[in-house]
Amino acid sequence: MPHQLWFTELLNHYLGGLVTAMLRLFGIEPQYASAPISNAVAMELLVFALLVLFFLIVRARLSVENPGGSQHIVEMLQDYISNQASEIIGHDYKRFIPYVMALGYFILVSNLLGLIPGFESPTANVVVPLGCALCTFVYYQFHGIRQHGVHYIKQFLGPVPLLIPLMLLIELVSHLARILSLTVRLYANMFAGDMVTLAFFSLVPILVPVAFLGLHLGVAIIQTFIFVMLTMVYLGGAVGEEH
Repeated sequence: MPHQLWFTELLNHYLGGLVTAMLRLFGIEPQYASAPISNAVAMELLVFALLVLFFLIVRARLSVENPGGSQHIVEMLQDYISNQASEIIGHDYKRFIPYVMALGYFILVSNLLGLIPGFESPTANVVVPLGCALCTFVYYQFHGIRQHGVHYIKQFLGPVPLLIPLMLLIELVSHLARILSLTVRLYANMFAGDMVTLAFFSLVPILVPVAFLGLHLGVAIIQTFIFVMLTMVYLGGAVGEEH
């Protein structure tokens, strides 16, 4: 039986049988039939629930004349990301804001969740950053094809016909390496942050770990910013018009 957080244990207690039955329906045999929900999946579900709850509260309290603190924070983040997207992506950037914002909120809350005792950052499990990276990869490739049609393939071929095979290989490797880069950068930083914080809490449980919690907070915000910025850079490269 794997180590389970209390929230994971709760989900497995009430939903484990149902999840196991659904997995078997698709021909998948879980490693632990009594605990098919892993800590990473449980934390992802918790992040999703927290975000839905947060935005339901923000939506219920929207006000033009008397905006609350949560509305100010959301509007500030929205304006900042919109300004960055306008500069990086360029024309028609607004269509990509929903995805970029949703991705940023999910990664940020996932990163910060590890600061709360009894929880873990789902982004400290390599599967979660990999999923975010794959979603971003598919998303910007889809919009590149949608924007340019078959002409999108030209960016993989280069300007010299004689070098097309070499350029195609280089470009394919370059784009696939983006998945690895996004995944490893986020996972490694969050995993290391969790391990350092846990180690110092075990050794010196008073005062000293506070500094490392602050460091973890800074890393969580910076890594979210980097992931979101790179996503917009890739989008800008995919949908940008040649001049």
